[in-house]
Amino acid sequence: MPPPSPPPLLSTFSVLDYGAVGDGTTDDTKAFAAAWSLACTAGASTVLVPVSYVFLVGPITFTGDSCVSNMIFQVDGTILADAGSTAWRSGVVMQWLEFENVRGLTIQGCGTVDGQGSHWWSGGSVAGDAEMVTEEKSLGQDLKELDSDRVGTSNRPTAVRVFQSASITVTGITIRNSPRFHLTLDTCHGVEVHDVAVSSPGDSPNTDGIHLAGSVGVSIHHTTIACGDDCISIQDGCSDVFIRSVHCGPGHGISIGGLGKGGASAAVSDVTVQDVTLNQTMTGVRIKTWQGGSGSVKNVRFSGVRVSAVKTPIVIDQYYCDHTTCANQTSAVTVAGVAYQGVAGTYTERPVYLACADAAPCAGIHLADIQLAPVDGGGYHLHGPFCWKVYGDEVRPVEPPVNCLLAGAP
Repeated sequence: MPPPSPPPLLSTFSVLDYGAVGDGTTDDTKAFAAAWSLACTAGASTVLVPVSYVFLVGPITFTGDSCVSNMIFQVDGTILADAGSTAWRSGVVMQWLEFENVRGLTIQGCGTVDGQGSHWWSGGSVAGDAEMVTEEKSLGQDLKELDSDRVGTSNRPTAVRVFQSASITVTGITIRNSPRFHLTLDTCHGVEVHDVAVSSPGDSPNTDGIHLAGSVGVSIHHTTIACGDDCISIQDGCSDVFIRSVHCGPGHGISIGGLGKGGASAAVSDVTVQDVTLNQTMTGVRIKTWQGGSGSVKNVRFSGVRVSAVKTPIVIDQYYCDHTTCANQTSAVTVAGVAYQGVAGTYTERPVYLACADAAPCAGIHLADIQLAPVDGGGYHLHGPFCWKVYGDEVRPVEPPVNCLLAGAP
């Protein structure tokens, strides 16, 4: 007898058709897994998370190993993290919604991904995440921040992670209250993130908005981020990154690094950040590296940066440290070819802070059309621009003048 005819291929696979209830209390994880698995084999299909439902989902990995290219994950309803899932108790699950080895993935929709982060944040002290940035060599004054890389993070998962994937688009959705990072793009190639909203409280620990690691060819634009750490964090292995029309605040600003922790080698290059606004953030645009590392940060351009009541708008910190003190080390990740053009607005502590390594001074630092003024009122304790081992130039207007730049090359 001839084999039976295969069932007709479906283009859309709603999680409701595979057992999801969507009442916000029933565990719908298995239904999500079933819908993804069947959509993968159909090819160029859509997994639908329909509007007007709330789906409680535990940690899950959507793998593309058996998928035909060009999957769509359509989020129109709400996906709620199951904070009570027994899977978290293992201590080894570090992601909530993970997409792995997918070629051609679009995550889109008008819905919400809610990590219910307060269940994890309450387990640690936000104040305990305070760390030392550096010691100002000229004043001996310590700067402290709430950049949390160490306290209470080990058991807090990232809300959405895309790993080892290519041709990725994330658009339209809202990601809120992640236990840790909201959206991580790790070892990806060809990524566009646009018209996305990220939201968590300003004191939520280590809740980076968008975290990039080992990714090449990334565009982030027309996105609003409010979080408790870096709005956008660019880590080792990233290049060809373009960021524009992003609003950040609250948060710690847009940061490259920290790089070189534990003596590691790190490389970041070809980063452009333009036409961004930062409101009441800890820093504006920042490069941070650890002592003792190696590698380089090069060819970086910040332009059209608007700041409002930002603590320190322009930062290069090669003495980054998350402890009260860190041992002095001679090697460093080099920083060269960094341009700041058109940075304007108000600050609450210091307009420019450039602290570079003795053994690896910063080179090719260019400042042009910088117009920064202290915020009116508030009784803030203000400081002038600070430089250490920084070689570069400025093109007027630069207000206040950064007279501490060293001319020429190291």
